[in-house]
Amino acid sequence: MKATKRPIHAVATWVRRQPPKIKAFLAVVSGMAALVFLRMVVHDHDNLFVAAEAVHALGISVLIYKLMKEKTCAGLSLKSQELTAIFLAVRLYCSFVMEYDMHTLLDSATLVTTLWVIYMIRFKLRSSYMEDKDNFAIYYVVIPCALLSLLIHPTTQHNIINRISWAFCVYLEAVSVLPQLRVMQNTKIVEPFTAHYVFALGIARFLSCAHWVLQVLDTRGRLLTALGHGLWPSMVLFSEIVQTFILADFCYYYVKSIMGGQLILRLPSGVV
Repeated sequence: MKATKRPIHAVATWVRRQPPKIKAFLAVVSGMAALVFLRMVVHDHDNLFVAAEAVHALGISVLIYKLMKEKTCAGLSLKSQELTAIFLAVRLYCSFVMEYDMHTLLDSATLVTTLWVIYMIRFKLRSSYMEDKDNFAIYYVVIPCALLSLLIHPTTQHNIINRISWAFCVYLEAVSVLPQLRVMQNTKIVEPFTAHYVFALGIARFLSCAHWVLQVLDTRGRLLTALGHGLWPSMVLFSEIVQTFILADFCYYYVKSIMGGQLILRLPSGVV
């Protein structure tokens, strides 16, 4: 075990000592390598989106287990759950009026479980809620997302309200995890179930991003044209990339902690 830990520790120490620009470069290279690997291994890239939904569901299952078995919501952000509920509700509305499919059912199930989590934090487990640590002002993300959706939205033939709503849920989803990251940064120590949940979100976002990127490559850019014209197609892809990079730093420390045999994740200053 020690022989295995030494090279991992050496690499982690070397990466930690690098300046921010080098770290960003290494993150981009690692992401591109992962995309190449997925393109070679996964033949039907639509399966990546299904895998993303499955990993997200697994993360929520871990969260539900934490709330039911440990009877505590310590370390969880109520504001992140509320942002998740908002974009899921808007996306469900868009699905019903624009394009009803299997993902509508999946989103419905996710919304129900998210509302249950919100209920548990607000009422059943209120005494363990770390309100002072959950201090991210959500209007900092809701208002910019709303304004951006007014400016940049799909150019399809649907009703303008529906197109703006669609854009709003895409933008809000990209930043909905920020309050949760703020809570973890404020506490510095993340207990296992919360860490597993956020890591699952990171993997799900990466798989979803990989799905879009590989689909664009497979269609030689025709997928972007199918989404409409103007800035909207690029913003969809950009939002997916933003979601992935927001959680990339946390996922690095999570993997480092797990491979080091530590169940409790300790975050250094400046991760978020």
